[in-house]
Amino acid sequence: MPELPEVETTRRGIDAVITGKTLRRLVVREPRMRWPIPADMPSLLSDRTVLECARRGKYLLLRFEHGTQIVHLGMSGSLRSVPSGEAPRKHDHVDWIFEHATLRLHDPRRFGAVLWHPDSDGPIIAHPLLAKLGIEPFDPRFDGAWLHQQFRGRSMAIKQALLAGSAVVGVGNIYASESLFRAGIDPRTPASRVSLARCTKLADSIRATLADALASGGSTLRDYVGATGQPGSYFDIHAAVYERDGRPCRVCSTIIRRLVQGQRATYYCPRCQRR
Repeated sequence: MPELPEVETTRRGIDAVITGKTLRRLVVREPRMRWPIPADMPSLLSDRTVLECARRGKYLLLRFEHGTQIVHLGMSGSLRSVPSGEAPRKHDHVDWIFEHATLRLHDPRRFGAVLWHPDSDGPIIAHPLLAKLGIEPFDPRFDGAWLHQQFRGRSMAIKQALLAGSAVVGVGNIYASESLFRAGIDPRTPASRVSLARCTKLADSIRATLADALASGGSTLRDYVGATGQPGSYFDIHAAVYERDGRPCRVCSTIIRRLVQGQRATYYCPRCQRR
């Protein structure tokens, strides 16, 4: 699944292309996404200017004069710039056509979303999909004290607490395993038992892990590509534990283990990471 670094990489790519530009036409080939694309969306956005290309968690937010379009890439989707006139492939469901460029949403599983939030419905941050999201990991307020407070009284495993997204957004399955390794925390540790000092190390590790992923353009997992159509290279450079089960730890040479938590694979080093 595209995670925060992949979505932010996409945001940066399309921001340079569409912000300040007028959308001439929205073409919806397949409206049956995770939620149906409203039938009137093309007419709502025709000849409207993109004022901002923002992000909240894993949601892309395209702001127009009269509302905000919410775009989610789903499980294996991508939003990229394509040459004008390029024939759509199978699973190319939506086009944003500008005079100088075309953006295309490719989503084989149709688990993504393209929704509309009019300004008349209130601030975009109050939308039901966004209202309960946790703090952004690069927000200056995000630190060990914040995590320690959020984890108080939570008996679930620390890995699951990170994936829940209510304490901090964007730490999905891949980067949760990597961040916990950097912090030296066993992924099975109850969240409430992680001390303030270890929460501080974890917050620093989360920022460092996501920063590395952003610098690399995201991961190379599955079908993810960025706005330019190029895959990221995080795993070629940085991965310490993710999908490395059965191989030696890069730090201590202990064999990396794999376990399943909440139907998601977790990877960790039993020597470097302690409860």
